[in-house]
Amino acid sequence: MERRTTEPRPGWQQTVEEQGLIYPLTRYPDDSLRPYWDESAYYVFSLDEVEALEEVVEELHLMCLRAADHIVTTGRFADLGITDPRVADAVAEAWRRRAELPSVYGRFDLRYDGAGPAKLLEYNADTPTSLVEAASPQWFWMEERFPGADQWNSLHERLIAAWKKQATLLPPGSPLYFAYSSADELGEDLMTVAYLQETAEQAGLDTAWISMEEIGWDPLSSRFVDKQLRFIRSGFKLYPWEWLTTDRFADHVLDTLDNGGGTGSTLWIEPAWKMLLSNKALLAILWELYPGHPNLLPAYLDGPRELADSKGYVAKPLLGREGAGVTIHEPGAVPVPREEPCCYQELSLLPDFDGNRVVLGAWVVEDESAGLGIRESPGPVTDAYARFLPHVIL
Repeated sequence: MERRTTEPRPGWQQTVEEQGLIYPLTRYPDDSLRPYWDESAYYVFSLDEVEALEEVVEELHLMCLRAADHIVTTGRFADLGITDPRVADAVAEAWRRRAELPSVYGRFDLRYDGAGPAKLLEYNADTPTSLVEAASPQWFWMEERFPGADQWNSLHERLIAAWKKQATLLPPGSPLYFAYSSADELGEDLMTVAYLQETAEQAGLDTAWISMEEIGWDPLSSRFVDKQLRFIRSGFKLYPWEWLTTDRFADHVLDTLDNGGGTGSTLWIEPAWKMLLSNKALLAILWELYPGHPNLLPAYLDGPRELADSKGYVAKPLLGREGAGVTIHEPGAVPVPREEPCCYQELSLLPDFDGNRVVLGAWVVEDESAGLGIRESPGPVTDAYARFLPHVIL
């Protein structure tokens, strides 16, 4: 793994916008615009490195599925902050019927420096973003800058194959709706959903799209409907389950949830069992089940334990996103009580490449490794101001 600098292509901003990345720039608090898509540098991997990382990702994914089964069979929903019995029952039922429910993709965030083993930082298994830039613009960048080279990137092909394979699990006779939140001013949700809809259409599925805010409830038929009062029988939603099960329509969601048994009304993708994998409590449960595993960091739910004095720790809200609420505590620092439930994970600072802190986003489609996206930040926490850099296998 090596970071190399290069000159950006002339007209790079227009190029990546035409390839689907609608926000190549990030607006900072001082109102300045700086590149989000940053091709002034790139990362180089060897084929051996990538093949080893692919094996790690697929092993981690399998371990996470086993952890999910452990949570359900032992009833440890409260450890994830799932205290509503109806929600816990819905998640458990979805897990038991998972073979009947479409589940498409997820993203592991890994710490990796090219030397030691990759370490799991978190699993974004419900509503992961940064998909478009990983699948499309960086592939075309490689073809232009390094013709004949390769990249850890089979996302587009695997997504199409996944939709084709899972089409039989969708309710017949109605389109698959793709829903995003119009509250996202950046447009990332819309961009991600539009790309996923494109892959579904290329797989031959009948699709429609709608914002979450436009989804209506018909009290006469007790169904979710679109703006034309058409029944929404199935939908892909870039909207977290913890929101879906707590907002003002939560009771309707649970009342009409199709968990694969054919008795409900609306089938949602990702399925409800993804709540088990998109929660930071998973990190602590993994450490319980696989203590000392080379690709895990020690993590606990009841406090930092020995980490406070030994390696230091990072406190992560169970449902935090984009680094929100994450705090770093050096060894020997007095532990700071947190009001919200957190996962306390061993401090393992992101590797520093030329002053840039790097995190690898390794994608899984269905159960197979499918690609890589790299983000850089000047600070130790990967937040909303991180930059995306392309990579190549040489």
